[in-house]
Amino acid sequence: MAITREKKEELVASYLEKLVDCDGIIITDYRGMTVPQVQALRAKIREAEGSYLIVKNTLAKRALQEAGLPSVDKLLTGTIGIGFCAKNVPGVAKAITDFAKGNEAMTVKGGVMGKSVITEAEVKQLASLPSLEVLRAQLLGVINAPASQLVGVIAGGVRQLVNVVNAYAEKEAEPAAVEA
Repeated sequence: MAITREKKEELVASYLEKLVDCDGIIITDYRGMTVPQVQALRAKIREAEGSYLIVKNTLAKRALQEAGLPSVDKLLTGTIGIGFCAKNVPGVAKAITDFAKGNEAMTVKGGVMGKSVITEAEVKQLASLPSLEVLRAQLLGVINAPASQLVGVIAGGVRQLVNVVNAYAEKEAEPAAVEA
C-alpha cells in the first residue's frame, strides 16, 4: 500500500522529533515477531525511559540525515525497529538485548550514540553497564568516602584522648581508694 507524500513527511517529522530528544538509538531487525511480542518489548523499553518504533527505512535515513547524525545505511535494511533512548541509553540497550536473548526473531544490528555509530557488540557492552541509579549511588559513595574517613580519623583521635584521660583518672582514683 502506497503512502502519500504528506504521510511520509509526517513520519519523517515524528522520527526527527524523537531523534532530537534522544541521546542514542538502537537499531533492531524484528522479522518474525508477533504484535504481542512487539508490545511486550515496547513496555520494557518504556520502563527504561525510551520508546520503540517500527520505521520505514528510507524515511528513517532521511530523518537521520536531517538530524545531522551519521549515516547508518548498512543497518537500515530489512524489517527495522528503532529503540529511542531518551535519557537512559544503557537501560534501553539492556531492555532490547535481554528481549533479543529470549526471542530468536529479533536481532540487534547496532545504533548511534551521540555522533558515533555503534556496533552490535558495543550495544551489548552498553547493556552490561549498571543502571543510572546504581551509578549515581556508586558516585556518591566515592564522593562520601574521604569525608567519612576524615570523620573516623578525627573520632579516633578524640577517642584516644578520652581513653588516656580516663586511664589517668582511674590511676589517680586507685591510690585514694587503697588509702581509705
